[in-house]
Formats: sequence, C-alpha cells, structure tokens
Amino acid sequence: MQIRTAGTVIFLWVLCGTLRWCSAESLTTLPRFFTADYSLHSMGARIAVMHRSFSALSNGGYLYHSETRAAGLLALIRNDIVTESSEWQFDGVEIKPVNYNYRHDGNDTKRNVEIRFDWQEKMITTTVNGSSWQMRMKSRTMDKLLYQLAIMRDLSMGKKDISYSVADGGQLKNYDFVSLGEERVQTPMGDFQAVKLERFKPGSKRSTVLWCAPELEFLPIRVESVEIDGSTTTAVIESLSVPGR
Repeated sequence: MQIRTAGTVIFLWVLCGTLRWCSAESLTTLPRFFTADYSLHSMGARIAVMHRSFSALSNGGYLYHSETRAAGLLALIRNDIVTESSEWQFDGVEIKPVNYNYRHDGNDTKRNVEIRFDWQEKMITTTVNGSSWQMRMKSRTMDKLLYQLAIMRDLSMGKKDISYSVADGGQLKNYDFVSLGEERVQTPMGDFQAVKLERFKPGSKRSTVLWCAPELEFLPIRVESVEIDGSTTTAVIESLSVPGR
C-alpha cells in the first residue's frame, strides 16, 4: 500500500510541472537576435572582416546573414566580397533551412549558388551559376551557414557531440563535431570561457575548430580552419550587439 502525504503530492505536482516547463523551454528557445563583427587572420596578417546578423523576417521566418570583405594589405590587390544568407523556419522543435544563397565577387572570381529546401517533398535543389540538380534530404539537414547558428541552440540544450547533414559542394556531407572541453579565449571584447568543438573528419587533413562562449549564448567567438596544405585561417570576434543586452 502506497501512502502519499499532502506535502509529497504537492512536491510531485510541482516537479512534474517544472519538468514540463523545462522540456517546452528547451524545445522552443532560440538564440536572441544579434549582429557580430569578426576579423580574419592568416600567417599573422589581418586579411578580411566579417559581419554576421540574425534577425526575423516579416513572413514569420528568420534570416542568418554573413558578409566577408578583404581587408588590410590584401584589400589593396583584391576586392573580394563573399555574401551568404540563410532563410529558415523554426517549428518549435527543428531548425529548417528554406533558402540558402552564396555569392562571391572578386577580381577574377564570380560564383553564385542557390540551394532550396523543400521539406514537404524532402528534396534539395542546388543551382550553381545557372546549372541545377536535386538530391534527397537526410535528418538534421542544414546549409553551410545555418549549422553554426544551430550549434548555438544545441549547446544551450546540453548536447556535447553534434552532427548535421550539410548541403555542401553539391552533395550532403556529414558535419560531426566532438567536444574537446573548455578553454579560456582572449578576444578584443575580453576573455571568455568557451566550449571547444572540433569537426571530426576521418582521414582528412582539413579541420575546423570552434570556440563557443556560454556567456554569449554559445556564439562562436573564435573559429580556426586548417586546409590540406596546412594553411590556417582564424576568425576572432571583435564586437557584438544584442537588442536589450
């Protein structure tokens, strides 16, 4: 025979209500809107500046936008501008990309990429400089820009090892990230404790490491990319604006 006192019943009712609230909160929470500026460095020199913003659209969706421009001595010989934008929806459970655009304009470079995501038909249509092809979606599909915003949400929900299927280079690639613990990171904005994530690619000499600051809703404050030839590019946050912060 099980006997419950009034105090026990009240405690269980409060606990269940708290668990339901926590579950709903974890499902519906997105990072706050923000704009952030980064500087990009390679071989000890500042080579570019990058501006990123997360905002709402009038149709109920969201926009994540990035613009990178050559800077420093590099800007004297090149006028490259790389623009990326991701329009997406959030259904309370999943972040779903809808339309991704990439544009690279430079002295001798011009590349336009558009990727459309049809969630009803589970199809992805990629168009590069006017040529199009299709492929089927997989679970947790992202575009090359949006996955970095999705990482912020996943880390805030307590996830450690994170995986996405990313539409990249005309195919779906597995982006698998493993946690390497925490480190203190110096930036022009100050020092932050950050979760260190590395994209795990078996057999590849390429690597991507992100440092995401819990104090800033897990916004990446430093990103380091290593190419096959060993060249390294590092992006470091310089400023951040969050409405109401």
